[in-house]
Amino acid sequence: MKAAPITTKTVLVTGCSSGIGLATAKLLRERGWQVAPTARKAEDLEMLRAAGFEPVQLDVTDSASIADASNEVLRRFDGQLGALVNNAGFGVAAAMEDCSRDMLRAVFEVNLFGLQELTNRFVPVFRKQGFGRIVNISSVLGELALPFAGAYSASKFAVEAASDALRRELFDSGVSVSIVQPGPIDTKFSKTLAHRTGKFAANPDSVFYSFYKEAIETRKNGTAERTAEGFMKPPEAVAKAVFQCLEKARPPRRVRVTVVAHFGAFARRFLPAALIDAIAISTLRKKLR
Repeated sequence: MKAAPITTKTVLVTGCSSGIGLATAKLLRERGWQVAPTARKAEDLEMLRAAGFEPVQLDVTDSASIADASNEVLRRFDGQLGALVNNAGFGVAAAMEDCSRDMLRAVFEVNLFGLQELTNRFVPVFRKQGFGRIVNISSVLGELALPFAGAYSASKFAVEAASDALRRELFDSGVSVSIVQPGPIDTKFSKTLAHRTGKFAANPDSVFYSFYKEAIETRKNGTAERTAEGFMKPPEAVAKAVFQCLEKARPPRRVRVTVVAHFGAFARRFLPAALIDAIAISTLRKKLR
């Protein structure tokens, strides 16, 4: 699908405290974009200032913060915006039977509700100016649900659906919507996930209590990352994919960054559900021994 050319290379990138967001902000700045990176915490905003950015404070779980941030970005860029990169994300590793309503809500607040509310602040701007690029960072788990990733997968499945619907609704606007599926990326995500898993899921009453304890320790000491090293890419690889979505005349609908992401898409489309179940259950049995 061809999109209208961008006449102002200005971009808002969410979740820039580290990892994919920070790498994306830096790469886009190097390629000539004016970048407004966001972060939630004061120390992360200070880090971004030290890196030469003018960051915007944003908490995507807070509607007032979304309104303030979007207004600030439009003020800064004279009422226009070339692109929006929705990168801020939240994950927790827990069996579905251990997922409370509050846990599910927390994941969806960041990964879907906040993402869409922020996007909706800029869609009228994009429509009025006749151009704009929207890039939503999803996951291979947005196509393939695995044990202990049900809540995260559900939110990313929802992001995929919302992105597809929005892209089709914007068919005559000159605005594009792209999805980037990273797969395993070398970031702090796993260690942060371990902390959240410990807080939400590791309770003595869970059938999976012993698994949680081992999984948390594995993520904290980096064993999980070392196991995935052969498939893992740096966050800059995702940043390059985002750049493609912003600069190509025909922005891709989906970009899969790693071998794992490509395999997940292949498995979803071509492998029988029974075979996927068998593989997932076999892996799960080994972890529970």
